[in-house]
Amino acid sequence: MVNKFSFDSQPRLRLLSDEQIKIVHEKALITLETTGVKFDSKEALNILQENGATIDFDQQVAKIPPSMVIDAINRAPAYIQLYDREGNPAANLGGNNLYFDPGSAAIKFLESDGETVRPTQSGDLVNLARLVDGLEHIELLSTALVLYDVPMEVGDAYRVYLLLKNSSKPMIAGSFSVEGIGRIQRLLAAAVGGGEELRAKPRAVIDICSSAPLKWTHISCQNIIDCARLGLPIETISVPLPGACSPATLAGSVLIHTVEALSGLVLAQCINPGHPVVYGGAPMNFDMRFNTTSLSALEATMMAACYAQMGKYYALPTHTYACLSDSKSVDAQAGLETAMSGILASLAGVNVISGPGILDFCTVLSLEKLVIDHEICGMSKRLVKGINFTEETVACDLICELGPGGDYLSSDHTFRWFKEESFYPSQVIERRNRDTWEKLGKKTMQNKAVEKVRDILANHHLNPLCAERAHNLDNAMLAIMTELNITDLPHFAL
Repeated sequence: MVNKFSFDSQPRLRLLSDEQIKIVHEKALITLETTGVKFDSKEALNILQENGATIDFDQQVAKIPPSMVIDAINRAPAYIQLYDREGNPAANLGGNNLYFDPGSAAIKFLESDGETVRPTQSGDLVNLARLVDGLEHIELLSTALVLYDVPMEVGDAYRVYLLLKNSSKPMIAGSFSVEGIGRIQRLLAAAVGGGEELRAKPRAVIDICSSAPLKWTHISCQNIIDCARLGLPIETISVPLPGACSPATLAGSVLIHTVEALSGLVLAQCINPGHPVVYGGAPMNFDMRFNTTSLSALEATMMAACYAQMGKYYALPTHTYACLSDSKSVDAQAGLETAMSGILASLAGVNVISGPGILDFCTVLSLEKLVIDHEICGMSKRLVKGINFTEETVACDLICELGPGGDYLSSDHTFRWFKEESFYPSQVIERRNRDTWEKLGKKTMQNKAVEKVRDILANHHLNPLCAERAHNLDNAMLAIMTELNITDLPHFAL
């Protein structure tokens, strides 16, 4: 049993004190009750009114009393168990567990030459899914790309279809349309053995974004309603942008995030008490020099660390965007920003970090950057694991036994512990001496990343869907295409 409104699960990295967490919570309750949040949906407003909110239908604003908020927090589960496509436990979101998925909604693809950028296509998502399937430290897929080679109205569903066909890992998905959630659910259900199986063992979490400040669009409202009714876990994505869509202060932006995230949580719990919700976000820093919005800025990660503390106070799984870069190429800036934001978010106790593989303000995906970032993900996991501090690991007896000049290299203790204590990166990270490196061709990290991408795509064994479920998935996709009068899609053939 996990206690709500508790400081017991606060992370290693703490930017808010216990008292400051209480203040943010109290101010959020005041804001929700006195100012309210706009819901651009008559159905959502009616649901909230039936559960105790005060509604201004002309302004589409719901004022939510503290009792509704507290009730929603208490009902929401502290952990969300996700399963792979075959129904095996794959990721348990909550506590101090840490998982990564590629950043989402990129509109451009960086080719392996590290320079050529073009619009994203469905084949890129196929390769992304196959690559992620072979990367152990990236446990979750994402519908990471906008598909410019398919009709826009089918894009939401087709991204999920391609992921289900090309990897068995659970996914973070999302919809840009009112109808999208129903279609996504049909595809997921077809691939895993039916709607009840999907409800009992979720294979996907659905991102749903609020519209800062203090608004939920008609699409987002309907997505929350449909997810709650269909049993699809939700990841609310509040996007504080200091000075533009939230107060210029980080504390004020964290408050905006808290209000928006809690309002989405309330709506979901009104529809389906106990519905699984991830307390997520995509904080950005507004660089007023260039009018750009950075997800990798230090201040963005600081906001994420703060709202992660709020999420842990509410005993909810948490999410943020980090482990990404605003650089235009896979260069030193990309490494600096990706590692810094990813490690800080990991120490902040965030459960789901979206971002590996992403460049240029979340608009560009690079497969080579993804395999480099995979090493950062592994290192972050090792850091979060911490130091195993026991009588055996302190090794006082061994130190006394071997004494000055002792030979640790050949000791049984070393053979027992050296693999378990260290994270060994792949050869994408260069740890040979210079002479050996030169003899092997003086390959740069980019050279080795290109080779690793090609190797995984060529040689990694994918676990295919069984024939019956593959047939059901194809038919479900075909039915959606028929509804939308679409006769052909790339990478789709019955």
